[in-house]
Amino acid sequence: MAMLHSFRSTRSRFPIADGFRRLWTSRVLLVDQPENDSNRKTESQQSTHEESDEEYDTNIKIKILGASLKFVPDMGWSKQAISAGAESIGYPGVIHGLFPNGGAALVQYFYSECNRKLNQMLEKETLAIKADPSSPRKTPEQQVRDAVETRLRMVIPYKKTWPQALAIMTLPPNVPTALANLLTLVDDICYYAGDRSVDIHWYTRRMILATIYKATELYMLQDISEDHKETWLFLERRIKDALQVYATLSSTAKPDEALSCATETATAVFVTARNILGLSWNK
Repeated sequence: MAMLHSFRSTRSRFPIADGFRRLWTSRVLLVDQPENDSNRKTESQQSTHEESDEEYDTNIKIKILGASLKFVPDMGWSKQAISAGAESIGYPGVIHGLFPNGGAALVQYFYSECNRKLNQMLEKETLAIKADPSSPRKTPEQQVRDAVETRLRMVIPYKKTWPQALAIMTLPPNVPTALANLLTLVDDICYYAGDRSVDIHWYTRRMILATIYKATELYMLQDISEDHKETWLFLERRIKDALQVYATLSSTAKPDEALSCATETATAVFVTARNILGLSWNK
């Protein structure tokens, strides 16, 4: 059984699936919720003015964070990079005070922007196929593999400082946002690969893909091969492993084998991460 299967239905036919997506991803944690109509009707002119000011501040923050990314390779994910970014577009460096979370705000912006760009790419590919049904189609597995590679390539320009970004997002206050970003990413990849399921396998596939993505991301950080060829081979092997694991987990005939297979896979991922990060069993 393939990891992704029976995925050729349209989004409109599966409102329940969209409900799963909203609960699972940063569509809840990261997207501002609009106020209801009754509240809007009772808002005063002053409230409307304040809302406009808030939108103005948000736009300034986005501009500054976008300008700051070019300073990250040298300054890291830091307030210094944000100050340099602000100054480069005409704002005083002290404006970094708008970002009390410092580097975390910069990492969050970068991650969200990369997710947004990937989502646009995947949607464009889907629409192109719908417009020309006779065009060659990738298998769901190939779609997943290419999407993960595309997303990881967005990190490569910041590879030197990416361990710092990962460390920042593992701090307790940042974990919910980091998790929401990861879940949004894997959900988008599965969705555009055709997954419209609404059963327990909906979660299984996304958890497996999240594990693959993080393991490959860690592998990439220590990969010195040309064009990160070893990383993409590692990714292909993990996807093949996942197909086998998923097939085993989906089989009710061999529960002991399923448990053993899942345990071995989880252990392998842990060992890979441990080795890359230089951790010791004896600590």
